[in-house]
Amino acid sequence: MTLLFAAYDLSLPISNPVLKFFLILVIILLAPIIFNKIKIPYLLGLIIAGTIIGPFGFNLMVRDSSIILSGTAGLLYIMFLAGLEIEMADFKRNVGKSTALGLYGFIIPMILGTTIGIFFLKYSVLTSVLLASMFASHTLITYPIVSKLGIVRNRAVNITVGSTLITNTLALLVLAVVVGITSGESGTIFWLKLSGSLIVFGLIITYIFPLIGRWFLKRFEDSVSQYIFVLAMVFFGATLAQIAGIEAIIGAFLAGLAFNRLVPRTSALMNRIGFVGNAIFIPFFLIGVGMLIDYRAFFSDPETFKVAITMTIVATIGKFIPAWLTQKSFRFSHDERRIIFGLSNSQAAATLAAVLIGYNIIIGQTSDGEPIRLLNDAILNGTVIMILVTCTIASFVTQKGATNIALMDNTDIDDNKADHHERILIPMSNPETAEELVNLSLIIKSRRNRSGLYALSIISNSINDPGAERIAERILDKAVNTAAAADAFLKKMIRYDYVTVNGIASVVREKNITDLVIGLHEKKGFSDSFLGNLTEGILAKLNTTTIVYKRTQPVSTIKRHLIFIPEYAEKEQGFPFWLVKIWNIASNTGAKIIFYGYHKTISLITQVHSKHPINADFVEYDNWDNFANISKIAIPDDNLIVIMSRKNRPSYNPVMEGIPDTLNKFFTANSFILIYPIQSGVAETDSIDFDNPSLIRSTETLDEIGKTLSHIFRKKNDLTE
Repeated sequence: MTLLFAAYDLSLPISNPVLKFFLILVIILLAPIIFNKIKIPYLLGLIIAGTIIGPFGFNLMVRDSSIILSGTAGLLYIMFLAGLEIEMADFKRNVGKSTALGLYGFIIPMILGTTIGIFFLKYSVLTSVLLASMFASHTLITYPIVSKLGIVRNRAVNITVGSTLITNTLALLVLAVVVGITSGESGTIFWLKLSGSLIVFGLIITYIFPLIGRWFLKRFEDSVSQYIFVLAMVFFGATLAQIAGIEAIIGAFLAGLAFNRLVPRTSALMNRIGFVGNAIFIPFFLIGVGMLIDYRAFFSDPETFKVAITMTIVATIGKFIPAWLTQKSFRFSHDERRIIFGLSNSQAAATLAAVLIGYNIIIGQTSDGEPIRLLNDAILNGTVIMILVTCTIASFVTQKGATNIALMDNTDIDDNKADHHERILIPMSNPETAEELVNLSLIIKSRRNRSGLYALSIISNSINDPGAERIAERILDKAVNTAAAADAFLKKMIRYDYVTVNGIASVVREKNITDLVIGLHEKKGFSDSFLGNLTEGILAKLNTTTIVYKRTQPVSTIKRHLIFIPEYAEKEQGFPFWLVKIWNIASNTGAKIIFYGYHKTISLITQVHSKHPINADFVEYDNWDNFANISKIAIPDDNLIVIMSRKNRPSYNPVMEGIPDTLNKFFTANSFILIYPIQSGVAETDSIDFDNPSLIRSTETLDEIGKTLSHIFRKKNDLTE
C-alpha cells in the first residue's frame, strides 16, 4: 500500500488531471448543499470554494488552461442561455425599457467612475475612463438563480437581460477606443474598420445563423448532433465577435437570440443545453473566478485596500441608481428592482477582459526601469476584490427578489385547477411518428404541467400475435424516452380491444383526458379509413380538444403558424382551450403566429393579445368557400392550423368536409394541424336554432374569455404594463 501511494503524486498543487476533475466534481456536488444550509446562494458558494482551493487559498490547484477553457465555456454559456430563454415577444414589447435601463446602466457608472478616478484616486483621464467602463459593464452571473426559480419571463428579468447587450457593447466599445488611442490607431480608419466589422458581424448573426440553424435541424434529428451543432455555433458567434473587435460574450448572447426560435422551451434539446451548462460549464466558470481572488492583497497593500473599497462602492452605487430609476420610471415593484439590481450588479466577464487588457498596456516606465501600466497592480487586485463583493451582493439580492416573486406567483395559483387538470393523450401505432407527436404535445402543453402526458397503444383482441405487445412496448418506450429527455414524465399504457376507437374512448373517460393528439403518417396523409374512424368514432364519442397532426419537418423549424378560424368559433365552449394551445406554441417556440378569421373573432383575439402578447399578426379572412386559395398564402416552412367543428355546431361550415382532401392535394410540402374543439352535446343530432341565444354557450364577450384565459395562462406581473 505504501508503495502504491508512493507512486501516486500527492504534491500540491494537484497536477493529476483525474484527481483535479474529481475534486472539482465534488465541489460542484457539495457546495450547493453546504452553502444552501447556511442561506448562502449556491453561485456564491462555488466562488468561495474556488477561493479556498485556489493558489491564494490552500493551493490545491492552479488556474491552468483546463480551468480557463472550461470557465470560458461557462461564461459564454451564461450569456447564450440568457439570449436563448428570453421571450422574444416580451423583448420586443419592452425594448424601450431595456434601452432605458441599458443607457442608465452605462452613463451613470461612466460619470461616477470617471469623476472618482480623476479627482479621488488621482488617475489619468484615460485610466479613469477605462476604469469607469469596468463599472458600466456587468455579467449575468446570477441569471441561473432566476432560471432555477422559473421566473425568466418576468418583465424585470426580460428588460435586464435585454439591457445587457446595450450596456456591455458600449462598455466594450470604450475599451476598444482606449486601446486604439494608446496604440495610436484612433483615427478615421480605426473608426471605419470598427464600424464596418460590427455591422458585418451583426448581419451574420442576425440573418445567417438562423438560416444555418434551420437547415441543420431540419435534416439532422440526432440529439447528440443537434447539441454539438448548437454548441459549435455559440463558439462560432463568440469568435466572430472577437474578430469584429468586441468581447466574445456579445457573440454568445446574440447567438442565443438567433437560435431563440429554433430551440423550443419545452424540447429535449433545450433541456440538454441547460443541463450540461448548469451541471458542468457554469460551475467551472464560477470556481475559476474564485481562484482569481487574492484576499491577502486587500490587507497587505494600503493602496489596494483604498482602490478596492472605492471600486466596490462605485460599482454598487452605479448599478443601484439605474435600477432605482427604472423602478420609478416604469412603476416596478421593490422585488423587481431587486431583480434588476441583482442581475446587473455582478461584475466578471467584461470587467476581467478590461482589467487584463489595461494591465498589459505599457504607457511608460519609471526611473528604475519598471513599466508604468495603464491599469496598475492596485487596480488589478482591487478588481478581483470588487468581483467577489459585487457577486456576493448580487447573489443575495437576486435570491431575495426572485424568491419573493416566485412565492407570489405560486400563491396566486390554485393547484386544483387549470394546468393540473390538463391531460394529453397520444394514441400511437407508428414508431416513425412517435417522437414528433410527443414533441408537439410538449410544445402545446402548459409549462407547469410535468405529468399530464399519456401515451397509448391499442392491441386488437382479434389478432393472435405474441409479438404485438413487444412492438407496442417498443413504440411507447421511444415516446417515454423522448419526453424524459425534455424533463417531462409520460405514462405509457397498453389496452386490448376489438375496436381501436373504443379503446381510446375508454382511456379518455378513465383518465379524464382533456386533449387528444393524433398523428398522420408523414407520406400518406388522410385516408378514407382514418377519416371514418375520426368522424364516426372519436369525434362522435368524445368531447375533448382533438388535434390531428401531420408533419413534414420538425415543429421547431417552423417559421410561421397560419391559424384559420371559422365564423362563430368564439361561441364554442372549447374556444379558450384551443386558443391557449396556440399561445403555448408561440410561447414555447417563438415562431410567428398569423390568425386568419372573421372580424368579431379576430377582434376578440386581438384584445386578448393586448394583455398576453405573443409574436402574432391578425388578418380578417372570410373566404372559406374556396379554401384551396390559401395555397397562395402558405410558403415553405409554414404550418397550417385549421380550426374545425362538428356538424350542427355554431362554427360548422360544410366546406370543412372537403378540407382533409384539399390538404392532401395542395399542401403535401407543409405540416398541418386540424383542431376539433370541445363542443358540448357532440352526440346530439338535432339541428340548433342559431337565433336562439339560450341554446348557444356564448363566450363572445371579452370579459368571459378573459376570465377563462387568465385562469389558464397564469400570467401575472411578467406580461403586464
